[in-house]
Amino acid sequence: MADSARPLRVMQSFGSPRVTTNPYITMLDAALAVSHEVEHQRFSWRGALFGRYDVFHWHWPEVKLHGGSAVSSVGKYVLASLLALRHTLDRRIAVVRTVHNLELPDDNAARLWLLRRIDRQADHRIVLNETTPLPACTAQSLILHGHYRDWYRPAVDAAPVTGRLGTFGGVRRYKGVSGFVDAYAQAVEMDAGISMIIGGKASSAELADDLRARVAGLPGVTLQLEFLSDDELVDLVTSSELVVLAYRFMHNSGSVLAALSLDRAVLVPRNAPNEALAAEVGAEWVQMYDDELNGRRLLDALYTVRSIDGAVRPDLSRREWADAGSAHARAYRAALRDRRARRTPRGSTGARA
Repeated sequence: MADSARPLRVMQSFGSPRVTTNPYITMLDAALAVSHEVEHQRFSWRGALFGRYDVFHWHWPEVKLHGGSAVSSVGKYVLASLLALRHTLDRRIAVVRTVHNLELPDDNAARLWLLRRIDRQADHRIVLNETTPLPACTAQSLILHGHYRDWYRPAVDAAPVTGRLGTFGGVRRYKGVSGFVDAYAQAVEMDAGISMIIGGKASSAELADDLRARVAGLPGVTLQLEFLSDDELVDLVTSSELVVLAYRFMHNSGSVLAALSLDRAVLVPRNAPNEALAAEVGAEWVQMYDDELNGRRLLDALYTVRSIDGAVRPDLSRREWADAGSAHARAYRAALRDRRARRTPRGSTGARA
């Protein structure tokens, strides 16, 4: 059993953060780097396959299965398979998995098979909200997704533009941007004083073209279909009166927390995670709609946010990053104890990712 007096050697599944890296990962990387309880190791294939570590921590394992070409993707699949084999055979290594998403991504049968295998290897799971459904007896720790207030602090806030509705993030079909556009088309007929801004890189040229065609005849629409810098994101969010995130499915949304961190209310689909978030930060900050978004609900939410006291901020006190390193260290030690004592299941057999 590992010496509890020494820092645990923990390898993450992410490498050195880049400009385009998810801010959650960048802030977690920083929190772990300063922790005295963890010897923080960033990912490399050599280190993962041959290095010494006590715990391996998976985030979005599907990204390890894709390369820049077909040949590269095959090579990464082989490497990921060897890594999964190492974790199966080496009883000294515990595997931790953060449950960012509930469902497996769309992919081919071979990759889905490997992702299920990796999922079953988890000795311990970290959930980012209190409503994540996991099978009974799953070893888990709740570490709430941290806020972005410190991350965006260097940027300059913009004054909200009256009537502006904003959405941001990578433009993908599951994020429901087309549904937002349809609702806006209804709303602008009822209130000609509203406008819309959409920011973020589209996942395909076809999706970008479809979006341009949808908004072509609508007044007051601005498209920024490109990757947004932090300054551009802050400007988009803070210049909006209301941020609309009309995802078809939403579980752990960094975009919701980004908007709240910038003191802008959001309109999101009603589900258990969003209801819990509304109870935590204030219902006026997290407004919800049922079924499909429509123009009337869009306007009702916009008019409601105008009643929020400008001196009040959403309550994000449970989401500070200061204790993130210690919280993860506790999860790592629990995983290692269970792995070596064989006291808990190796993880679910379901298709969670």
